[in-house]
Amino acid sequence: MKRLLATTLALLATVNMSLACTAVDLVAKDGSVIAGRTMEWAYDMQWQLVSQPKGTELTLIAPTALDLPAHKVTTKYAVVGVNAGIIPGGALLDGQNSEGLSMSGNFLPGFTQYQSVTKDDKEYQSVLTFGSWALGSFANVAELRAALATMKVWADDTLESGPTPPTLHFVFVDRSGAGMVVEYVKGEVQIHDNVAHVLTNAPTYDWHINNARNYLSLTTVGVPSQQVGSVNVTELGQGGGLLGLPGDYTPPSRFVRAAMLRHNVTEPANAGEAAQAVGHILNNVDIPLGIAQFRQQDGTLGSDYTQWVVVKDLTNNTLKIADYDNRLNYLTIDLAPLFAQTKPAARLVTELPYPKTSAGAEVLAP
Repeated sequence: MKRLLATTLALLATVNMSLACTAVDLVAKDGSVIAGRTMEWAYDMQWQLVSQPKGTELTLIAPTALDLPAHKVTTKYAVVGVNAGIIPGGALLDGQNSEGLSMSGNFLPGFTQYQSVTKDDKEYQSVLTFGSWALGSFANVAELRAALATMKVWADDTLESGPTPPTLHFVFVDRSGAGMVVEYVKGEVQIHDNVAHVLTNAPTYDWHINNARNYLSLTTVGVPSQQVGSVNVTELGQGGGLLGLPGDYTPPSRFVRAAMLRHNVTEPANAGEAAQAVGHILNNVDIPLGIAQFRQQDGTLGSDYTQWVVVKDLTNNTLKIADYDNRLNYLTIDLAPLFAQTKPAARLVTELPYPKTSAGAEVLAP
């Protein structure tokens, strides 16, 4: 019993230390598919919006100690996404390709254990190339799912991955609305149908699905009044059906909150309405500076905060992006010209040309 309690407490501590990311996707009535995500971090990762042209050559490697040959792969599809500039090689943590396949990589510390590559393996790569390979090589979820059966994905201490170990799980959704979550647990790849259409961080996806069963009593319809003896007690305001919806920023609470909103929001009619709906859902997991604090090794306080948000229209190949300082002014990008480029490009997310609002008295001029 003591050992079980210690293990449980250790897992809960890992969950609370998890870096906060939330992904959600939504299908409109007309079939349009929107996928959005927030990226929370405590440090400047030099996030870059990057384009990876069709025909980009990727080098897939095995662990150095195995002395296995590197494989060159030429991508089939153009990709636009976000990477962390401080990670050598520009590993993609989010993106979409020209065929409407989307990926979001969320951190899964404490549970991720990648696969072991052996001398007999023929297909392998480090997790740092995984995003570029997946989006650059496959048009939809079904194709990628089939390829994962033979591809070994690894990571170890020899990888230059910046200040944080690359312990990631991934959510994919394509233009048809099909989605899956890919995790590497106990040295094996685990693929889940994304029935929740939501992904946060630790624990693993199956744990989050089971945890959602604790919230079956939540409802969007409140009780307007209740007879208590001879007194008719009325509600104080709308929304009472959601009493008990967790409001903290831990991964389990964000998962439940985002899933509840995603599955109960009024069905959007088209891509524009779906993008607005996804934006509203993500607003509910947005973390302002100073709210999700932690004690650093030197005793000072650090804080996770929402460093950027993307809302991806997989049907019409557009991307909305905003950093922390521009949450009221998303930059909307038509991806067609970027997908047509023949050379790679990159620009810091914090230096994108966000629209500015300067409307004054003339708005209400007589």
